[in-house]
Amino acid sequence: MINRPRTIVFDVNETLSDLSLLADAFEAEGLPALSARVWFGGILRDGFALTVTGENPGFADLAKDSLQRMCGDALGAGDHTAAVENIMGALTSLSVHDDVVPGVEALAELAELVTLSNGATSVADRLFQQAGIRGHFARLLTVADAARWKPALEAYEYAAAELGRQPQELLLVAVHPWDIHGAQRAGLRTAWINRSGVNYPGYFDEPDIEARTLAELAKRLSEM
Repeated sequence: MINRPRTIVFDVNETLSDLSLLADAFEAEGLPALSARVWFGGILRDGFALTVTGENPGFADLAKDSLQRMCGDALGAGDHTAAVENIMGALTSLSVHDDVVPGVEALAELAELVTLSNGATSVADRLFQQAGIRGHFARLLTVADAARWKPALEAYEYAAAELGRQPQELLLVAVHPWDIHGAQRAGLRTAWINRSGVNYPGYFDEPDIEARTLAELAKRLSEM
């Protein structure tokens, strides 16, 4: 059992935002709904590759470039500017998962809340304003201000330094096992949100806590 954290650090994309809603945007532009998940996975893959080589790419830059190529490959030659802009707009206008608002409200009673995203803080700010939970977050952090993307060590060290905390005082909350693994290696405590009930990969360091929803996480932390 871990101690209750002083600060809870949230991943944003997919952990708080509901990426399943992107499928409709892809279908509206004549692309298969499954392309949305392929696209997002490709952004992460290429971002991680650049991170390994010492670079810190802009998330939106990768997203737009890869989307332009995807549209060209799937829809053929032509001007796909409108399709790209519509889908990028959908990416920055997502809603939160159903458990996020009550979960964030409960967690805000227990610790300071911040974010650490591979994306822009403007995306998180818009997401939270729309959901009515922006006031619960003390800081919105992005790896754009760090040396490298998560799950590189420097990303988590940047968050700890910015917050004036020791790594062990932070609890990273994420749906991505790769993020959990990186945070564990950086000395943070971790909570994996497993909404779909899948098995955790055996090759990554295990989370300190596993919960199906943010409300369940809040209940677990309140019992510490």
